[in-house]
Amino acid sequence: MDDASSSGEILPPDVPAAAPSAASVALAKRISRGSPSRALEALTEGAIGEAVAIAAGYADDAISAATRAAYLRDWVHFADWCKAKDADVTELPINPVLVAAYLGALAPTHGTSALRGRVAAIAYHHRRRGVAFLSTHPVIRETLGGIRRRHPRPVRPAAALTSPDIKQLIGTCPSDLAGLRDRALLLVGFAGAFRRAELVAIDREHLRIEAAGVTIHIPRSKRDQEGKGADVTLPRMRGEDSCPVRALEAWLARAKIRRGPVFRGISRHGSIEERLTPGAVRLILLKRAALAKLTVHASERLSPHGLRAGFITEAYLAGAPDEQVGAHVRHDDLRSTRGYRRRARITGENPARLLDL
Repeated sequence: MDDASSSGEILPPDVPAAAPSAASVALAKRISRGSPSRALEALTEGAIGEAVAIAAGYADDAISAATRAAYLRDWVHFADWCKAKDADVTELPINPVLVAAYLGALAPTHGTSALRGRVAAIAYHHRRRGVAFLSTHPVIRETLGGIRRRHPRPVRPAAALTSPDIKQLIGTCPSDLAGLRDRALLLVGFAGAFRRAELVAIDREHLRIEAAGVTIHIPRSKRDQEGKGADVTLPRMRGEDSCPVRALEAWLARAKIRRGPVFRGISRHGSIEERLTPGAVRLILLKRAALAKLTVHASERLSPHGLRAGFITEAYLAGAPDEQVGAHVRHDDLRSTRGYRRRARITGENPARLLDL
């Protein structure tokens, strides 16, 4: 067997290999997550190079931009912590004992889900560079287990915001630009049981407004990574001030939104800005709740997810069946929907109501 074959090269023998361009080397490194072989570099040159670049782009899209940004922030925090402790993170793989020490330092102030996110970020940093890293290494797994046992933190679910709460919130929304936007955002978010990422992703092109109501197309959502999409229809409600369709129409008309993002930022000078971020939805909710003096129980938290949880809870209290609720909120697995039903039954079907008191 000749040298070219034994080394795994794809070039025929006796033909000198041309030096790969800087662009092809960069693409090969991007694909291999490490030091690419000459065979891989050769694949990035010539006519096939464009197809390989397209494939690399699809591979990059396997993780959302928001997740990549979160991983980067967490890795930077870990690297800074290591630097302060005179630990070297430039040589991979990172020793699992160092990761365990980092988790122990964060344990008093971070929940286990946040700590698992830090481990995922460290693993992703390795994966991007083609280096193996065992995130389930015993020292990491047992450290997390000990933290869970020593620092138990009760889960604080999002408080379910039902119609009376929503009406209290929109009661703080005046007829200016910000008020019209916030009214539409809260009502559409509640009636459509939207996740906040779905809300801010709505474009004018996704809306079909008719006499009976509006149909909102969702190209992609949290549980729809393949992008099959879904349609959510909201009927016109009886209330003039609390109808999500009328609120949406009023906002679109005043803001003169004919294409592009529906829910946008507003500058202090009243000019329309770019698309809202998911984080901005939370800030708007907290602002309106403070103005309305709306509070929730200490065992719960005020969150945009409360719009979705509130819709499901109220629908169950009104007697809606599982299939109807699940279809509206885009739950493929009805077990997720039924979890909210159990919460609704605490008040709706409590046997204490049968007492003669």
